Amino acid sequence: MSIHRKPIGERIDWLYDVARRYSAAYCDPEASMARERHRARHPTAIAVLKCMDGRINIPIATNTPPGIIQPFRNLGGFFDLGWPHLGEVIEHYVHDRVRSGQRVLMFITYHFSRGEPHRCCAGFNYHTDQAIAHVFGVKGQVEHVFGRGHATVYPLVCGFETDEDALVLHGAGGATLDVSTLGTDETEASLRARLQPLFPDMPAAMLADLARLVAGNVAHVAEVRKLDRQLDIEHREWMICVGRGFDFLHAPNLALIIGPYSPDLADPIRKAGAIIASNMHKGRIPDDGFLLLASSPYQDIGSDRARAELKARFMAHFAAEVIRRDLPDLAPRMTVHAAVLNWATRGLEALD
Repeated sequence: MSIHRKPIGERIDWLYDVARRYSAAYCDPEASMARERHRARHPTAIAVLKCMDGRINIPIATNTPPGIIQPFRNLGGFFDLGWPHLGEVIEHYVHDRVRSGQRVLMFITYHFSRGEPHRCCAGFNYHTDQAIAHVFGVKGQVEHVFGRGHATVYPLVCGFETDEDALVLHGAGGATLDVSTLGTDETEASLRARLQPLFPDMPAAMLADLARLVAGNVAHVAEVRKLDRQLDIEHREWMICVGRGFDFLHAPNLALIIGPYSPDLADPIRKAGAIIASNMHKGRIPDDGFLLLASSPYQDIGSDRARAELKARFMAHFAAEVIRRDLPDLAPRMTVHAAVLNWATRGLEALD
């Protein structure tokens, strides 16, 4: 039976088991050394600004080891670097990477479906043109903050086609490269030749690392085409996740993930709740309940973990109150959990 069809209690138990297995795999010595090898060969730091939609899993779609790509998630891919918390988090991330001698390739993404308009981004009411206009605006903000010369931080607008998990890269002069059109005979060298005219100002080492990501996506798309994904590409989310630290959610359409960035956090929570209610109403998921999970990561034990606990509890309480106030029919079916995430082990620790 699909996990989406099981009773809510079994779904929640399954979720924590997935989190435990993800942490164990992340901490495995072979996995740790694989990340080190990858960073040695591909030194560019990769960040992705993306929608909360669980289908958008860039590490899986590019065959990249877990823990390499830094995600920032919010409803519909809505971001504004003027938001105080978001601006600080991204600035700290960039400067940490720069101090370690890395450049940063920042994917600013939107998503869409070629097969069915209502599998496009619900956050933009399925209007992909509006999503594209927004992410180009975010690109301009990144350039305003980190420079237009792109020598250290390179913002790249990228579409994500959810039916096949294919990237669509937007380059100079409005040119694009749709990875779904590429054959598996492409090499990283041939991909660099394709990419260089699109990104003529991209540093050579970064271009090589981008070509590796594209090569991974070519291989992933080829595998996806062998599968029947009709169920996977429908919206069937049964969780609302608020905060950070949800990389363990591998499978598509499990969760609507809301980063703690917007000054108006109630708006994405309300919209996510409406999507859950719609999924129940249309029979995509059982109507016996959904999970509201708040998480905050911590680096160190002591005060850092204690503050993460307070943040997670606050977000859980805040989100639950939004659901109770604005979606009273959905609220009785809500189970609320708070957790902290050990960043070193990627271990999810449930709070009482």
